[in-house]
Amino acid sequence: MSSAAAATAPDRSFTPTRHKGLTYPFGGAEPAAGAVMTVAPGVRWVRLHVPGPLKHVNCWLIDDSDAQGEGIALVDTGMNTSDARGAWKALWQGPLAGVRVTKMIGTHFHPDHIGLAGWMHDKHKCPVVMTRGEWLTAQMLVADARDAVPDDVTAMRVAAGWDAEQIAHAAARGWAGFRHIVTPMPLSFTRIKDGDTLRIGATDWQIVVGSGHSPEHACLYDPVGKVLIAGDQVLPRISPNVSLGVTEPTADPLGEWFNSIAKLKGLPDDVLVLPGHGDPFTGLHARLDAMDREHRERLDELHVFLAEPRRAVDCFGRLFRRAIGPDMLGMATGESQAHLRRLEVEGRATKAVEDGVWWYRAA
Repeated sequence: MSSAAAATAPDRSFTPTRHKGLTYPFGGAEPAAGAVMTVAPGVRWVRLHVPGPLKHVNCWLIDDSDAQGEGIALVDTGMNTSDARGAWKALWQGPLAGVRVTKMIGTHFHPDHIGLAGWMHDKHKCPVVMTRGEWLTAQMLVADARDAVPDDVTAMRVAAGWDAEQIAHAAARGWAGFRHIVTPMPLSFTRIKDGDTLRIGATDWQIVVGSGHSPEHACLYDPVGKVLIAGDQVLPRISPNVSLGVTEPTADPLGEWFNSIAKLKGLPDDVLVLPGHGDPFTGLHARLDAMDREHRERLDELHVFLAEPRRAVDCFGRLFRRAIGPDMLGMATGESQAHLRRLEVEGRATKAVEDGVWWYRAA
């Protein structure tokens, strides 16, 4: 073990808790504001506030070294907000004083995960490390500077069954907001892909790529220490959003997500899972099984519901356990469309288009 790793050996004094087949080894403890918390030898945890229902995002610091000396590889950054920037400044004035970032690793392109990747790159002159699919998607969205909602997006909202008021409300909020919550990223990056080995300090981390929540989501797996940095691919208490998007309206993201669950079940069950949201846990297979089962049951319920023609917005009550307000309408629509598309791919539903609206019916 390196001197840096030895200095960050995990505290064993926590009392584990258990819930729905999962064990939370830290018993609900989390790093305080302005502090870091060790979760495995050489691996530390920072939790940052993000706006919206998720409330926080987890970032992981892995002891590393390069030609310039010792430092940390940082996995995910938080969103480009004044709160997040202030939190990192406090950390670098406190427990991370003098610590240099050697690699800036992004699990996926969502702004709560790579919103400050460019900022970290500029500050530490470190490479940004991502899969190509996530990198290109992020760069595309950062470069999209138009203010008006594209016609293709409006057409997809019509297809889902949005009414005129909902479409007008969304149009008033504008478009291309992504670039405001992600700092500009460098023009070059270091690519990782499924099956790669990424050397961080004395550890060889295996790259396991999933899909469905995002195009080419990278998880990092340490087979010796039995640690899985899962990003949003595996969350302990909620399922990640799996949406059909305007960029690829004939895709099958839910099918890709099911395949990713099957791939991740090839990892040992006793790994310590470090998720993008929620608390670290063990019980990987139980969580994967629960997520798979939940979505397959919802598909079955939806199939019955499609005895009569339905639009995506008609299906909210079958897919979600709460009312969908304006702030969640887009995500709920994308998820409904992903489920309907999956039924279509499975041959259990057919789609008819009438006046631009997509109507699905059980086959």
